[in-house]
Amino acid sequence: MKRTLEVINVKCGGCAGTLTSKLEEQFGAVEVDLSVEPRKITVDIEDAQMDDLAIALKKLGYPLVTEEMGFVDGATAKAKSFVSCAVGKMNA
Repeated sequence: MKRTLEVINVKCGGCAGTLTSKLEEQFGAVEVDLSVEPRKITVDIEDAQMDDLAIALKKLGYPLVTEEMGFVDGATAKAKSFVSCAVGKMNA
C-alpha cells in the first residue's frame, strides 16, 4: 500500500538522495517531496514493514514526525542527518 509519511531534518536534494538510495533496497522506490514542510516521503509499504522503516529513517537521521524523541535523541538525529545529507550530495 502506498503511504505518504512526514519526516524531519530533510533539507535538500542531498538528503533526498540519501533517503532514496539507502531505503530502496529494503523498501523499494522512495519519493521525497521537498516542496512541503515538514517534508514527505512516499513509499509502497506493507503494515508489517512500518516499524522497520521507522528504524531505518531514524538511523539515517530523518525520523518520522510522530517519533517521540528527547533532547539527546533529537540532537543525535539532527547530527546524523547532516552526515547523511553530505553523503547524498557527494553521491549526486
